[in-house]
Amino acid sequence: MDDRWAGVIDRLERLLDRAERLLEGADGKAVPDREAFGRHWAFRYERNGRSGRLFPVTHPHRVDLDDLVGIVEAKAALVRNTEQFVERHPANNVLLWGERGSGKSSCVKGLLPRFASRGLRLVEVPREELGSLLSIVSPLRDLPFRFIVFCDDLSFGEGEDFRALKSLLDGGVEERPENIRVYATSNRRHMVPEPMSDNTGKAEIHPEEAVAEKLGLADRFGISIGFPRFDHQAYLDVVDHYVRRMNLSVAPARLHEEANRFALERGHRSGRTARQFVDDLAGRISLESAEGPGRPRNRRG
Repeated sequence: MDDRWAGVIDRLERLLDRAERLLEGADGKAVPDREAFGRHWAFRYERNGRSGRLFPVTHPHRVDLDDLVGIVEAKAALVRNTEQFVERHPANNVLLWGERGSGKSSCVKGLLPRFASRGLRLVEVPREELGSLLSIVSPLRDLPFRFIVFCDDLSFGEGEDFRALKSLLDGGVEERPENIRVYATSNRRHMVPEPMSDNTGKAEIHPEEAVAEKLGLADRFGISIGFPRFDHQAYLDVVDHYVRRMNLSVAPARLHEEANRFALERGHRSGRTARQFVDDLAGRISLESAEGPGRPRNRRG
């Protein structure tokens, strides 16, 4: 083969190899350039091939904390801790726990519109990638931002490893980064199920030690915020709030009757259910208005 063609093929192979590494996220850069953190508020860790990296979220979910009704004390505790963190005062890692749809994740997302202009950034890490936590946060240590590592819907099954999370919460041989805190949500207060085998002694010689280790994970969060279960009135309060916010004209008796029926069909009252009901109601009202009284409705079937 001609030496000239051999050189061309060699360069092409190197270009293809680099392109493959970039596509797999294995180009040696686990985090974006520093400028990206100035342009974007939120980032998500995604595995791509053999490794992973942080990708900017170009359209973050901007939740207005004022829209989260019925959880005043929980919001106040979370905002207070975040204020301390952003202002470089001592602050804790936070566990938000409670029933599904009670507003835990929305509260964390709602911190960005309030604090992003003051340097707060959100880094979402899926549960299945928690083993990579230390490699994710290490490059963030020297950046001039305050990072919340967000672990949504956190729980651990039997045999799952949560040592990386424990190290980030407590600090290991390496000191915990001062500009990083962990905010996690969970439907369980202790995040780890406690099977009967842990109480009977069938799984281990000293089952009480295994149980203590699992339950101790929640204790590593300095602040634990419980979200209350929505009762009938709290649910209707959220419905009323969104109806006012969306400027919908509905008779109160009809509104509450339909809202209760909607929740009954789903078997669950929560802030999420209330918002879903009001979105459905607003869509129906808008459709009826667009069709007008004299136009036939376009029905399926």
